[in-house]
Amino acid sequence: MTSEPPQTPAWDYTLHIPHDPLAPRIARRTLRTILAAYEAHELTDTAELLTSELVTNAHRYARGPASVRIRRDGKRLRVSVWDTDPALPNLTGGAAPDPDDERGRGLGLIRSCADDWGGFTLGETPFGGLGGKLLWFELGAARHV
Repeated sequence: MTSEPPQTPAWDYTLHIPHDPLAPRIARRTLRTILAAYEAHELTDTAELLTSELVTNAHRYARGPASVRIRRDGKRLRVSVWDTDPALPNLTGGAAPDPDDERGRGLGLIRSCADDWGGFTLGETPFGGLGGKLLWFELGAARHV
């Protein structure tokens, strides 16, 4: 009789962050701590880099708070970053940034490193919610083609 390896239990954490220049560092350290606790070391470096890119963009382009949701379901890790700015970046690619530019590489990194990723705007809720946008990426999932 063969037994199947144990399934990784699903879990979900949310970090609420103010509009603060320390937000990317705090998000990276929080993510690293969570993934270490669940022994998901194989995902840590890439997840940390991509999370940092999304949180940096949230701080740079939105004027309000943001939140980071880190969820694991089986082998798939999904990180979502919400911010108050409803303007979506160009999700389809576009021209590569000039090699001398210090900005503009974040979504290119996400495109090349994530197994799947995307984003959408969130309209205002009937009860006066903040709206904004949500950008996300997945690691450990089958690539979406």
